Amino acid sequence: MQSSRKQLTEDLSFSTFIHGYWRLKDWDYSQEDILNLLEQGLDLGVTTIDHADIYGDYECEAIFGKALAKKSSLRDQLELVSKCGIKLLSEKYPERTVKSYDLSYDHIVGSAEQSLKNLQTDYLDVLLLHRPSPLYDPNEVARAFDHLKQSGKVRYFGVSNFTPQQTQTLQSYLDQDLITNQIEISVNCLEHFDNGNIDYLLEKRMHPMAWSPLAGGKLFSSATKDRIPLLEVIHTIGAELSTDIATVMYAWLLKHPVGIMPIVGSGKIERLKDAVNAQSIALTDEQWFRIYEAKLGHEVA
Repeated sequence: MQSSRKQLTEDLSFSTFIHGYWRLKDWDYSQEDILNLLEQGLDLGVTTIDHADIYGDYECEAIFGKALAKKSSLRDQLELVSKCGIKLLSEKYPERTVKSYDLSYDHIVGSAEQSLKNLQTDYLDVLLLHRPSPLYDPNEVARAFDHLKQSGKVRYFGVSNFTPQQTQTLQSYLDQDLITNQIEISVNCLEHFDNGNIDYLLEKRMHPMAWSPLAGGKLFSSATKDRIPLLEVIHTIGAELSTDIATVMYAWLLKHPVGIMPIVGSGKIERLKDAVNAQSIALTDEQWFRIYEAKLGHEVA
């Protein structure tokens, strides 16, 4: 089975499942290993790759780029996404004294250009603002986006971890449409069903990227007391569908009409195959609500 696709604009679509490389440095893969993983992902129809400037203490993009440069013909088969805006405390930046956010023109443009160098590509398909900043000037963001768009360095833009109001406010300053919001969504994280984000994304016909779609592995480790009912329901539904709980968790996300695109952050191709195979699992509405209510801790009103 291959990953289906989600149309984000008239000329840009993403694979429903996105491969996240934020742990790439930890995988300790050779360039050949990375290319092999990338090509096996392409065979599964997973063409969208998620990065950020800060991943791996600012090293993951460059590791990926060096591998991609060995087979640059793959670039045209990929949609490369990166994120910017977070300034981490790091030995690479000894002048920094506090973790902060920077959505200034200079930082956005500089980060995007560095990502292009790191990834060894001429353009990013999508650049996301990694986090909203309490100190940002939307005019600065608009100016940076215009420059990157007009110079051909970034095709489209989006946000990450923004609330509906934050997205709407930024959009009002821009000449181009924001095309996605990368947010945490899982059976264990219903925040965006409550804060209006899912409704806003439905209204704007925007497909969200979901980070930590398997709840960061929390449900696979020793269960805390408040997670036991949720785990029991997921295991029961897995038995009903003759599948494992990870597949149930992915299928729960895929069922929602907003068109969630889960980010799979594993370096093991088996995990990517398992994720893509979740497309063949059809939860009933009742099964979906059993999981939803188990996390809520009560029946819906």
